[in-house]
Amino acid sequence: MSSTPSVSAIIIFLNAENFLAEAVESILVQSFENWELLLVDDGSSDGSTEIAKNFARKHPEKIRYLEHANHENRGMSASRNLGIRNAHGEFIAFLDADDVWLPQKLGDQFAIARAHPRAGMICGATEYWWNWNDAARENVVIPLGVTLDQLHEPPQLSLALYPLGQGAAPCPSDLFIRREICEHVGGFEEHFRRELQMYEDQAFLAKVYVRTPVYVASAVWDRYRQHSASCVSTVTNSGQYESVRRFFLTWFESYLRAQKIDEPTVWRALQQALWPYRHPILAGVTRLFQTAR
Repeated sequence: MSSTPSVSAIIIFLNAENFLAEAVESILVQSFENWELLLVDDGSSDGSTEIAKNFARKHPEKIRYLEHANHENRGMSASRNLGIRNAHGEFIAFLDADDVWLPQKLGDQFAIARAHPRAGMICGATEYWWNWNDAARENVVIPLGVTLDQLHEPPQLSLALYPLGQGAAPCPSDLFIRREICEHVGGFEEHFRRELQMYEDQAFLAKVYVRTPVYVASAVWDRYRQHSASCVSTVTNSGQYESVRRFFLTWFESYLRAQKIDEPTVWRALQQALWPYRHPILAGVTRLFQTAR
């Protein structure tokens, strides 16, 4: 590569042959050009491996193909971490293999990062993309549930956004993060595997929210493809959502304790979220009482 890129885009993929090319093309048409793309293969057995290698061959100055040793499947978090370890850019931007970026995404976020040097991460609204295969269904833009176009100090987003707050969480494909922040928080939690991958992004974000200011924009920069094979749909439809949520909440409690993070408001919100799981009978009685009122 002739010069150091400002942004390292990372696409992780596993058997994504139906969508991967479209995701990569949405990076190739970015108005901001000083990027590199790392295509991280999590052990694919379909045609997506060859699709990724072909892009790397066609654009060797911009695109690199990565995989785990022996083409192993190690999960989404391990794959994101592999990309981070090999990134050259000052900033990291993730794109899931079934999503796409809008053309101004990197340019807008890079400009915000330069204007707000204290922001460790930048995110915005996401377009939930339904009409990619159903023209009759409207797409929906989901803004984050906080004041927009401003910097939020820690731990404001911990309290305001899902999974502890009421506001929507940012989509992984929308995140734009300083690489030093990724490294400072220890990257993604690699034991969030299989059904736990539904919360692997939330575990990462939970660490970011308590460590660094985050700029939340009103702009829409990505399309989040809605389909039945997504991780969220698979876990929800299998009835595993509550067990995955409880695992995350228990992990976050252990993380805060181990890191000696003393944020009383976060601790209170976390204990409130854990209470129904630790006191299921009382929680059930409370729900019955509320329903009867």
